[in-house]
Amino acid sequence: MDENKEMAPDESLAIITETLNNCRRDILQTNAKYFVLWGCLTAVFSLAVYLLWHFTGHPEWNLLWFAMPLVGYPLAVRMGKKDWERSTSEIGIILRKLWFVTGVFAIVIATLGTFFLPLNVTLLIMLLLGIGESISGVVLKNWPMLVAGFFIGIGGAVTATLFTGEAQTLLLTLGGAVLAVSGVVIKKLKNKN
Repeated sequence: MDENKEMAPDESLAIITETLNNCRRDILQTNAKYFVLWGCLTAVFSLAVYLLWHFTGHPEWNLLWFAMPLVGYPLAVRMGKKDWERSTSEIGIILRKLWFVTGVFAIVIATLGTFFLPLNVTLLIMLLLGIGESISGVVLKNWPMLVAGFFIGIGGAVTATLFTGEAQTLLLTLGGAVLAVSGVVIKKLKNKN
């Protein structure tokens, strides 16, 4: 005889919690490489802009920043074809959209600050990077990501007010390095579990 056995609320909650935790771990494992990619690209491009600006005295080298998405997005797409097919969870979709919107904001702010308005672009980009990483850390319940996000966002924004000119681009080098290191830490922590 078939009995229609209902699950106790505690059992249901335990299954849901376990499913969410597994999803978070999978997303962390998958996305660690993107933190490394974008962190390295940010560090390399900011160092290139700094050196070119410093040695030529021409701030127009900041236009090189607009090449970063042209390099980064195709690399991310190539790295992530399988990841995007696999990551259909609500958390994965939310994080993908969060970082897409962060990237769009960064491009728009850089465009406005470069061509139309006197903005402290470095301060704003550091805030965006920090907020994006911190929100990702909260959603994924990952302390290293949350702390790195605060370090990049708040530390970078405050420091950006202390420097001017090409020296500000070195802050983005540091921010990119922190982003890349947080990706490596995430990967290492996952491999230990």
